[in-house]
Amino acid sequence: MPEPTTAPIDRLREIMVRLRDPDGGCAWDVAQTFETIAPYTIEEAYEVADAIARGDMAELKDELGDLLLQVVFHARIAEQNGLFDFDAVATAIADKMERRHPHIFGDHAAGGHHLWEQIKAEERAAKADDSALAGVALGLPALLRAEKLQKRAARVGFDWPDPSGAHAKINEEIAEVEAATGPAVAEEIGDLLFAVVNWARHLGVDPETALRAANAKFDRRFRAMERRADGAFPGLSLDEKEGLWQRVKAAE
Repeated sequence: MPEPTTAPIDRLREIMVRLRDPDGGCAWDVAQTFETIAPYTIEEAYEVADAIARGDMAELKDELGDLLLQVVFHARIAEQNGLFDFDAVATAIADKMERRHPHIFGDHAAGGHHLWEQIKAEERAAKADDSALAGVALGLPALLRAEKLQKRAARVGFDWPDPSGAHAKINEEIAEVEAATGPAVAEEIGDLLFAVVNWARHLGVDPETALRAANAKFDRRFRAMERRADGAFPGLSLDEKEGLWQRVKAAE
C-alpha cells in the first residue's frame, strides 16, 4: 500500500519552517520581519488582480500560490515569536465566515450582504475602537481607502444627499488648489482627489476600477503612438506627439 503523501499546504508550511530555520535555513528568509515582508504581500495581491484582469488563468494559479506563500510566511514569523501559527489563522477566518453567515451555518432565516455588514458593525462596536471608521486598514491603497472611509461615514449619515453636493465640492477643491502655495499645494491636491472619489461613489462608479481602466487605456494608446513613430517618438515635437495621440484615439 503506497505511503500517504503530504498535503500540499503541509508541504508548503514545512518548506517555510526550513527556510526560516536559523541553523541551516535561507539567510534572506531568516532575516525577514512582518514589516519587511508586508510590501511583498501587497505586491502579490496586485499581481493576483492583474492576472484576473488579463484573463490569464495559468498565471492566476501561480500568483495565488505566491499570495498563499505570504500568508504562510507571516504565520511562521508569528509562530517563531510566540504569537500565533498558521492553524490559528485558518481557524480564525473559518470562525469568522461561519459567524458572518448565520443564515447558512446557523438558524438565521435570511442573509445576504446587508446581514454581513450588520454583523461586521456589531463586531466593530464590541472592540475598543468603536468608531464607524474602525478597521479601515492604513495599508490600503489611498484611493481604495478613501472610498471605504467615505462609505463608512455615509452609513452613519455623514454624506451628501445626492451627487450634486459631491460635484460642487470638487469645484471648491480645485479653487483651493489654484490658490495654494508651497507645501499646501500637496494637501489641497489630496483633498481634490478625495472629493473626486466621493463624486465617483455617488455616481455608482468604483474609482479604483475606473482608474485602472484609464491606466490601461493610456498604456494602450501610448504604446500605439510609439509603434506609429517607429522608434522616432522621443525626438518628435509636442505638437507631433499630440497629433499621434489624436490619430490613435480616432483609430480605436
